[in-house]
Amino acid sequence: MNIGQAAKNSGLSAKMIRYYESIGLLQAATRTDSGYRVYSANDLHTLAFIKRSRDLGFSLEEVGKLLTLWQDRGRASADVKALANKHIIELNQKIEELAGLRDTLQDLVTHCQGNDRPDCPILRDLESGGCCH
Repeated sequence: MNIGQAAKNSGLSAKMIRYYESIGLLQAATRTDSGYRVYSANDLHTLAFIKRSRDLGFSLEEVGKLLTLWQDRGRASADVKALANKHIIELNQKIEELAGLRDTLQDLVTHCQGNDRPDCPILRDLESGGCCH
């Protein structure tokens, strides 16, 4: 199938498919005599793996490691689990950071009168860089 069909079937854009190919996550596609890329069912399977990994928040570097492990039938599942556990720790850290941001913004919104007066604690906080209320 051509890149447009591969994009439609994988849920990725043609641009992303070309990018994944350029960085080595996806094996270079075979080409027709006129230079068009041709993708196999195996390529689509790999694209689905990449997409799902990215949907779960894995970095491109981590996706590369996961692909290597996936393609190595002699791998230890402990290696895959260790990579996934590391990612969970990173996700939890991001969740804590986002919760802190949410709480700070909620506090600012709570202290904003939201009336016709120009005084605004939200803008004052942004102006001060978050220090010196």
